[in-house]
Amino acid sequence: MTVTTAQADAFGAEELMGEPTLLYAIKQVELAIRSRMDVILRPLGLTALQYTALTVLRRRGGLSSAELARNSFVTAQTMGEMLAALERRGLVARQVDPDNRRRMFTYLTDKALRLLDEYDTQIRSLEEQMVRDLNGRQREAFRGYLGRCRTALGDTAAH
Repeated sequence: MTVTTAQADAFGAEELMGEPTLLYAIKQVELAIRSRMDVILRPLGLTALQYTALTVLRRRGGLSSAELARNSFVTAQTMGEMLAALERRGLVARQVDPDNRRRMFTYLTDKALRLLDEYDTQIRSLEEQMVRDLNGRQREAFRGYLGRCRTALGDTAAH
């Protein structure tokens, strides 16, 4: 097969030569995780994105919709729709910011906390499966590398 310069530019030269780019590899891991999470969460009627938003709120409640969207990797519009659905299900409660009446803070309900506690083991098992071939030192290094990558991309997003 002959590869044109345009094809190499479009797909990444490494990928066409048999070695996928890091971005491609990361996307494949993300898709595999999301697919597995969707299977785990299907009985709850939750998506992986909704679950992620709930876990963000568990770590840091009292976020605005915009803050939650940034921390959950979705758009503000998507988060608004997601919060409405989660609120209808009794999983989140929203309170008006007394200092800015146009802003609302979002909190988990006890129902959401019980749900997260119930599914933590299955989600942790998925994570364990993903890193099972890494020792403790490698896992910590991997976590650090991912954090540095996220920081680097977050820094450039503002420019």
